[in-house]
Amino acid sequence: MAKINLRNFYPFCNHDIFLDIPDEVATILFEAERQEEAYRRRMYRHKAHYSLDRGDGIEHDTCFVALSPSEVYERQMTTQQLYAAITALPDKQGKRIYAHYVLGISKSEIARAEGVSEKNIRKSISQGLRNMETYLKNFSE
Repeated sequence: MAKINLRNFYPFCNHDIFLDIPDEVATILFEAERQEEAYRRRMYRHKAHYSLDRGDGIEHDTCFVALSPSEVYERQMTTQQLYAAITALPDKQGKRIYAHYVLGISKSEIARAEGVSEKNIRKSISQGLRNMETYLKNFSE
């Protein structure tokens, strides 16, 4: 058992409180303290001890750029064209492409769910992508 002072770990503690804790917990607490101190040292050495977040929204504006109305419209039209291309595909190809690229399901999981080989899924998706490419080329002309 290790004896620690809670005042060292909790800054809101105003007086000393000594507590016996298991050695495993003490090891984890001391390791966390070492990692925090190492982080502080790295920040100081690399002169990165500042923040853009002053409460005036500059950090939010830097990270999240607002799109112009034309950009929003262009994204919406692109999305509509992609969905139109997917619906123009044969049913299986469209469902497989939607499941893989939109829902993020892996090809092996799709194969398992449909009870077919992964090779068939790969062929179907690649053929579907080629069909979508020709559809979108014809659509834009």
